[in-house]
Amino acid sequence: MSTSETTEFIPAFLHGQTEHWNAGDKAAFFDAYRRVAPAGLTIEYIGRPPQDGWPVLEHMWENQRANIRAEPVAKIINGNEAACYVRNVIIGTDRAIETVELFRFEAGRLFVRYFIKQ
Repeated sequence: MSTSETTEFIPAFLHGQTEHWNAGDKAAFFDAYRRVAPAGLTIEYIGRPPQDGWPVLEHMWENQRANIRAEPVAKIINGNEAACYVRNVIIGTDRAIETVELFRFEAGRLFVRYFIKQ
């Protein structure tokens, strides 16, 4: 992957997946992931083993999407990796769950690690 490809698609993916999540557009949300991870998706919640990301993403959508609005605070992209600090606002409250989300794009695969502030 060239630097220009990384520079273009990673910010577009990060922005798009947040926008689609907040808009409740499941098809566009999953399409964004499929475009960057045609060879596979792995998701790890820190403290648990990495898992096949597709069922994890589906579970996240079905169980959290209606109650959470993602508010990105900071995004840092370096090469084929990105780190995002996100406030996941619980809709209808003044509470938020803070996460640091790490993304590594590698040969058509996406590896995601979620650090969740307890």
